[in-house]
Amino acid sequence: MFKVEVNSSEDYFNFDLQRKSDLLQFDQLIKEVAPDLNAYFHAGTPIGASGMRVKLLGYGETFYLDRKARKVEWPMIGVALQKNYISVYIWSEVPIDDYIGKLGECKVGKKNNFSFRNFSDLKLDELRKLLLEVEKYYKK
Repeated sequence: MFKVEVNSSEDYFNFDLQRKSDLLQFDQLIKEVAPDLNAYFHAGTPIGASGMRVKLLGYGETFYLDRKARKVEWPMIGVALQKNYISVYIWSEVPIDDYIGKLGECKVGKKNNFSFRNFSDLKLDELRKLLLEVEKYYKK
């Protein structure tokens, strides 16, 4: 299993130097289009707690309640390095179904996420619309 073993956003950006530029471009786009989604390092959920253990770049700190009504911290947008691609997790209340086939060369997952290999593969006009939709929901 591919793991990013870091403890800060800076270290996350530097973990895979071949994809650093893709992460930085995505980061810059989020900060430009949706500035209210504060950037932070999400360290993952501790063992024994609900939620994903993956470390990622988070934007827009929020939380949800698990099946036992326990609070689980999670970002509105999470950006995670995978072995061969970069995954983007979108808050479940902002469905990405309307963007399937419009975001460019990427793979859309079943749990409100999509993955891409290179930032240049994405269609920025549609991605901007999605980011604005997430920020709008975050402001509610």
